[in-house]
Amino acid sequence: QVHLVESGGGLVQDGGSLRLSCAASGRAFSSYSMGWFRQAPGKERESVATISWTGARTYYADSVKGRFTISRDNAKNTVYLQMNSLKPEDTAVYYCAARPGSISTMTSTRDMDYWGKGTLVTVSS
Repeated sequence: QVHLVESGGGLVQDGGSLRLSCAASGRAFSSYSMGWFRQAPGKERESVATISWTGARTYYADSVKGRFTISRDNAKNTVYLQMNSLKPEDTAVYYCAARPGSISTMTSTRDMDYWGKGTLVTVSS
């Protein structure tokens, strides 16, 4: 069982930056692959970035490649999403999610077992 709590969302201007954090409680965080997802109003939840349990492998949606960076600190039971060059279309509720075991590709919502409640990111134009 993993409990996830996101933080770091807020209002930022077009071109700005934010760093989201996801704190995990529970055992064996380092054995979970982690992902960031987002859901904009009226749209389905989509995968943004995925990181393997060691952090050695990362995957990104095409829409965020080169702008977003996912990372993790297993000693702190935390995963991060650094978001740069933000655009109004990045506005969404961002969710952290976990699944046990390793991954070799971008994860989808169906792949994840545990979810946080989300944090809202609003990018103004």
